[in-house]
Amino acid sequence: MAKIGKIWAREILDSRGIPTVEAFCSTDNGYISVSSVPSGTSTGTSECLELRDNDPQRFHGKGVEKAVNNVNTVLGPAVLNMEVTDQAGIDKKLITLDGTKNKSKYGANAILAISMACSKAAAMSMSIPLYMYINQLSKAIGMPRNLHVPTPLFNMINGGLHGAGNLDFQEFHVIPATSKKFSEGLRIGAEIYMTIGENLKRRGAIHSVGHEGGYAPNLFTNADALEILVESIKETPYQLGIDVFLGLDVAASVFYKNGTYSIRDKSTAMKDTELMEYYKNINSMYHLALLEDMFHEEAWESWSKIYNELQGQVLIVGDDLLATNPERVEKAIKEKACDTLLVKPNQIGTVSETLNVIKLARSANWKTIVSHRSGETNDWFIADFATGVGSEYVKFGAPCRGERVAKYNRLLAIESEISPH
Repeated sequence: MAKIGKIWAREILDSRGIPTVEAFCSTDNGYISVSSVPSGTSTGTSECLELRDNDPQRFHGKGVEKAVNNVNTVLGPAVLNMEVTDQAGIDKKLITLDGTKNKSKYGANAILAISMACSKAAAMSMSIPLYMYINQLSKAIGMPRNLHVPTPLFNMINGGLHGAGNLDFQEFHVIPATSKKFSEGLRIGAEIYMTIGENLKRRGAIHSVGHEGGYAPNLFTNADALEILVESIKETPYQLGIDVFLGLDVAASVFYKNGTYSIRDKSTAMKDTELMEYYKNINSMYHLALLEDMFHEEAWESWSKIYNELQGQVLIVGDDLLATNPERVEKAIKEKACDTLLVKPNQIGTVSETLNVIKLARSANWKTIVSHRSGETNDWFIADFATGVGSEYVKFGAPCRGERVAKYNRLLAIESEISPH
């Protein structure tokens, strides 16, 4: 089998103009792969460390020359001559070298760049698509899943840290029915997206886009954003509750302070119990398909309560709560805090660890959503990854902006390969 001939990295820019790490892997049989690491704006405290230079003279301190140097001088040389298909061995070597719980010595961004590049090079050396290689890795750890092109969650309106600052909730989703083929779901999403833009323009609202391609309008309340989605769907041939559904990524940690939550829809700050009633009311009005990060990331009791009340009606999704972290996932399973894992490889730091966290979630019959970050590149790795692990959903943003569309278009190509008819 092919061996790793060389690993090297460089500093590039993500979709926000902020530096990130791009790594290359060459094999002794002539293949060269490249992969780049995304970065989040809204991050959970349990995520692995993204190493930044903190040099105010470069990129406002956000440079990644240290992480790049770690790839070029320490991490890359450490995996030379290893079998490129030994994903578990490569990742274990990188984790052991770093030696910290949150990969703070060499940086999760440096480690993940190598892990991803090696998986791409392995697939190339085996002359199979990356999604098929990921599927083989999944089965090798006892996670037998058929290849599946996931249902997309479209972040149509960006609020919170991803928007213009006037909406509290971070993402307002339109979700095609899971019974629809991916290509049909993508068309539905794109058509509704165009209609939302026309609707906002007609109202005289700002219709520029946020970090993830969704519109970032100047609306008064979070409920206004939901109403815009409902109105726009009514103007299309699609029926809410049949063809498409709504979802919310609240990212509540952002507006949680001193024990209360403050949002524009309410004149006074709310405790967890009041916020829960607000969500139940929103759900009764809009019949949401999913709710993500509706309480702050340590509000375990509130998570368990809302899961107990809404399970079977709404997918309860953990992102900041779980941070793709096995210890957090184990606790959430025990506490019955949610039933859906948001999967972000850069939260945990290697391909192998990401697969193992998914396996853990599936042991509790959870669903998975493989997700981008707000700071993305044109790397389509997670499209193949999501298909390979048989994820139920993907979250790549709106059907807008090149770094989002690159992933949707990759899924179109995969669909044509694995289900051509």
